[in-house]
Amino acid sequence: MQEQLFFEGLRALAEAAFPKHCACCGRVFATAHEFIGQTRAMRQDVSGLKQSFDDNNVAIVEVYRNCLCGSTLMDFFSDRRDRSEPSLRRRQLFERLLPLLQEKGMERAAARDYLLQVVRGQLP
Repeated sequence: MQEQLFFEGLRALAEAAFPKHCACCGRVFATAHEFIGQTRAMRQDVSGLKQSFDDNNVAIVEVYRNCLCGSTLMDFFSDRRDRSEPSLRRRQLFERLLPLLQEKGMERAAARDYLLQVVRGQLP
């Protein structure tokens, strides 16, 4: 269910893009939540996510999903990350610390989870 958590961290660029229709079978997705919940990943080993930039050079995520009929659908989402200077510094530090923990023998996922707990104040 990690994929669902990721999508919950994104918000629709324009809710006006909904309802979205599958041109192949006519299925209707009234909201972004329905779009994610009622479609499938294109392949198990492929996230279906692609970073891109809008006309204002703001990062967006293109989400590719398969309708239940097999047709590929796409939508745009934006990242809700804080773009402030302190937040950018925290992300840079996070990216520097992650490989250091891996060098100490931690698996990448465990190191990432550990750092996220530190950032969220969940560790002493």
